[in-house]
Parts: sequence; structure tokens; C-alpha cells
Amino acid sequence: MKVTDLKMTMFNWKSQNWRTGAHSFGGTVPLGIVTVTTDEGLEGHSFLGSSRQGADEFAIQLIKYLKPIVVGANPTDTGALWEKMWKLRRNVSPRPIGSVDVALWDVAAKIAGLPIFRMLGACRTSIPAYASSSFIPTPEGYAEEALKFKAMGWPAYKMHPHGVEKEDIQICTAVRKAVGEDYILMLDAMWAFQYETAMRIGRAIEELDYYWYEDPLIEEDFLSYERLRDKLDIPIMCTEYAPGGFYGMAPWVMHKATDILRGDVAVCGGITPMVRLCHLADAFRMKCEIHHGGNSLLNAANLHIMMAINNCEFYEVFPCSGANKYGLVEDIEVDSNGLVHVPEKPGLGYEIDWDLVKQEFVAEVK
Repeated sequence: MKVTDLKMTMFNWKSQNWRTGAHSFGGTVPLGIVTVTTDEGLEGHSFLGSSRQGADEFAIQLIKYLKPIVVGANPTDTGALWEKMWKLRRNVSPRPIGSVDVALWDVAAKIAGLPIFRMLGACRTSIPAYASSSFIPTPEGYAEEALKFKAMGWPAYKMHPHGVEKEDIQICTAVRKAVGEDYILMLDAMWAFQYETAMRIGRAIEELDYYWYEDPLIEEDFLSYERLRDKLDIPIMCTEYAPGGFYGMAPWVMHKATDILRGDVAVCGGITPMVRLCHLADAFRMKCEIHHGGNSLLNAANLHIMMAINNCEFYEVFPCSGANKYGLVEDIEVDSNGLVHVPEKPGLGYEIDWDLVKQEFVAEVK
């Protein structure tokens, strides 16, 4: 079997504006459907783009650099094809590389007649979800949202606060007071602080018994992460955008600059490197908490990886308002027990809403 075509269909993704800290999302952006077609008529799909960065920004990279690598190749050669694509990372973003890799895994699993997580080696079929907030103006607003998801049976809540020391401590305190001592809470500081401020906030949320402290410093501040982890007892989680992707993770582990590794199929460049990252963490008895994928079909790819590993504790629903859900007939949902379940259909197991694609069609890139 050979790949005969790689193309992208773009359609409008319309959503209300929202934000986390300095990062804004929403409006109208083109979402891309990356399609790998084989000479036996099977197709693999993934999405490219997010509600912050449209697929049009990656179209030239996809067709000029990645299509010549994939067309004519065996679609089950996911490892070899990813290595060839990754060598072009100086000219190509990890995001189109990741989307092509996911589409190849989708078609390879369909060839095998298996869901992707069983191709990878199944460990489980469900995982607890946590609610991940967007920006909310007041501490009371965060507390109300946390109580809402606690009442719905979700086991944990993570906040993206304001990036201002006193305000963030007030927010964290108000949420802990509202939900009680036993509910799991996390803080994502979104790279907002320098070492001294990050330390003070870390001390405060340690007292509040928060579960992890995510991205307090920018990724380049490696030495300060070492100092921060040495001083604090709360688990530190970073590496979401650490330079080098999978290959940049070894120093974080060896220098003990983080307690938990972080990544997803979009920023790491696909299922292939993300699975490697999870296994790297597992070799050192570390967790690798998988970040959201930026769109519905990449979230599905993340979910399949979670089902094939034993060191990711939660599925992130970001934002918990549901603003990142778009383009599928049925999306990933959290049940009344706070769990997300993986589908058993071949491939990714989710159906694209082709009627919506036709209605919001923008262009086809070949």
C-alpha cells in the first residue's frame, strides 16, 4: 500500500472570543483537515490549526515540504516518515508535522482494523478529566466555576489566573476555600513570572495544598527551574514548549528541573514523538501529563496516547467552557463520573462533520 495524495481542506471555525492571560483565542479562523489518501482507497485524517492560529499559516509548509516525503510511501512507516519530516523542522513547524503524523496513524490503524490506542498497546479505556479555566475577571468567578464542575463529578479543576502575584494568590485562595480541602486543584501560571515571584506564589499554593504548579517561568529559564524545584515541595510541571521537542527533554530530566514532563501531539510534532516522550518519563518513574491539542481531532489523538501509557493521570478539557470543540459529529465528552472514554472504532474513531465542512468551506490546498 502507498500514499497517493496529501491535501488539506480548510473551513471556517467560528467561535466567541476568549483568553487566558495575554493569550487571545476565537473569532473566525480556518481549520484544516489534513487527509492522507492511499492507493487502496483508505483515508487518514487529522486537524491542523487552533482557534488562535489558523491552518492557512501552515499551508505552504505542508504542501511544499511534507507532501513530497509522504506521497509514494507506505503509510504504516510512521516512524521513518516522522524522522524525515522532523529533519525539516528549521523550515517546518511541529504543528503540520504533527498533523501529518496523526493522519498517518489514523490510516495505519484503519488498515489494521484497530483503534490507535490498541495499535500502541492498550493500558486502559478511560481516564479522569480536569476542568481547565479560561480568564475569569474575579476570584469569585473562578470559585463559582470550580464548584460547578465539582458538582458535575469532575475530579479536578485547574485555573489560568491573571499573571499578577497578589491577584493570583487571591484567586487560588478563594477557589480552595470554595471547594474544600479534599478537591484537587492545579495552577497554570502561563510563564508569567520571574524566579522570586514564582517562589512566593509557589509557597502560597503549597500551603493551599495544590496538586501541581505549571509553567511559572519561561522555558528558557532552565537554571531558575532547577532552583525553584529544589526549594519547593509542590510538584513543578513544565516543558510544554521546551525547545527541541522530544529531543530537548533529556536535560530537564537529568538536571531535575521539573517533576512532571508535559507535551501534546501539536507542539511535539505528532503521536510518534509524544509516545516516546511518555516512555522517556516512565523510564525515570515520572509522570507525563498530556496537554490539550488545540482542536478536537488532535485532542482525540492525545486521548489515544493516554490510553496506551500508564503515567498520565488526567485528560485536560481546555477551556472547560468547551470553546475548543469544533468540527466533529460527536466530540469527546466527560461522563457523570468525571471520566473520558476512548472509542473502539478503527483509527481515531471520531467522525468529521462533513456537512459543516461543506457549509463553511474556504479552500482546498493540494
